[in-house]
Amino acid sequence: MRSLALLCLLALAAPDHAAAPEQHYLDLRDRYITKFSKAKENDETSKQHDAALKELAGVLRGLVGPIAIKGLPAEGTSNVDTLFKGDIGFGHLDGLGFATEGDKLQAVVTTVGLLKHWLAEHRADGMPQEAGAAFESDNFYYQAIQDAAFAKYAELPVTKPAGASAAVAVLGIRGNGDLKGAPHEIDVVAIQGDKVYFLAASEAVKTAEIPTCEKVWKQMMARKAPQDTIAKENQAMDAYTKCFAKEAPSQGWFADAVKKAQSQLEMLLAR
Repeated sequence: MRSLALLCLLALAAPDHAAAPEQHYLDLRDRYITKFSKAKENDETSKQHDAALKELAGVLRGLVGPIAIKGLPAEGTSNVDTLFKGDIGFGHLDGLGFATEGDKLQAVVTTVGLLKHWLAEHRADGMPQEAGAAFESDNFYYQAIQDAAFAKYAELPVTKPAGASAAVAVLGIRGNGDLKGAPHEIDVVAIQGDKVYFLAASEAVKTAEIPTCEKVWKQMMARKAPQDTIAKENQAMDAYTKCFAKEAPSQGWFADAVKKAQSQLEMLLAR
């Protein structure tokens, strides 16, 4: 029901086509992508690329307005950090990005219109096209920021802050290797007016593995089929995280995780 309500809100908040200021940003971004994807990489190209990202950040500041998030830099940069097609990290969520050193705390602020356009651009990657479904998908948190995969372990039941039309929080693990373990990252997404706010905290909470789910993992990995190791691990991971989501609310650390997520939301939207 929450996803349906969120979809209805987005349908009312955003037109079918990007508004003129957003379209200006998209046209500018796409021209730069075409330019740099054909260019030879050298020092001069690198300087031009940096200047292009700064120009895009300036346009984004005009779109999202002044942003102040406690604990993060006062001036955001382009969350799109490469305009070279094929580069690792190409295609991050269009928006103004803010991050602490080491990306332990990272935020993106964008518009509903740019979000809808970005979801459409990632349709071929398996990205859900409805915002409510996207916010519940591992794929959104992976594609939006950084270059590391994300495994969602559970949704955290948060209360929408005053003025927000939607709010979602997830608990998970991000990394380039094994994603099985005790989740410690909390990501929150909220919509307020025509703006979308996303905050990821990589070391937000201390949790623990759940014995019942460990048993599910071992059972899945002990099966004879499929013989392909990666396919077996993927199926085992899917069963493991589904078990984790079911059992998490009964764990002693869960209330603290929900409290931390609520705090992140309040901090993200505080004005």
